Amino acid sequence: MRKLIVNTFLTLDGVMHAPGGPGEDDEGGFAYGGWSVNYWDERMGEVMGASMTPPFDLILGRKTYDIFAAHWPNAPEDAASKALNGATKYVASRSRPELKWRNSVLIEGDVAEAVAALKQGDGPELQVHGSGNLMQTLLRHGLVDEYRLWIFPLVVGSGKRLFAEGTVPAGLKLVDSSVSSTGVIMTRYEPAGEIVTGSFALD
Repeated sequence: MRKLIVNTFLTLDGVMHAPGGPGEDDEGGFAYGGWSVNYWDERMGEVMGASMTPPFDLILGRKTYDIFAAHWPNAPEDAASKALNGATKYVASRSRPELKWRNSVLIEGDVAEAVAALKQGDGPELQVHGSGNLMQTLLRHGLVDEYRLWIFPLVVGSGKRLFAEGTVPAGLKLVDSSVSSTGVIMTRYEPAGEIVTGSFALD
């Protein structure tokens, strides 16, 4: 069985909207595109490189696919571009776009059912980057095996959130974390079942 891993940059108030640059996604009038850029340091590069070293395939929403496909096929060859260009890209879209980036496959039919079937098959881990709407579908159907969340030390007040309204309540288990010199907390979480509630008394 293949693991499905969500990779997401988040602000401290939980926004995942357009971390990479102005104009990346200005839906809803979002004005802070590129909020992650000035925080990068050597440690972040090391962690990112480690996550992209083992073989993986990608599951992407249409908007994220278009952003990646416009950049990575023309990027200088390095470990990241080689890994992304070589991976199979499974694309979720309501239309039938022409997928020109090599090794791209359109997800047919119900997305949740198709992803569940991919997980049952053979192959490397499945990584999801960006793709906010797709992530909501995967979360609702309990298809995520690991969350790699990078939490940046800023708040933007509005924008698309990973854990948006309608998210199914659930516990998470922290399995790894590190902190960059710029204050970015790089975490790995696994699902930990339902939330257990209780109370405590102060003496």
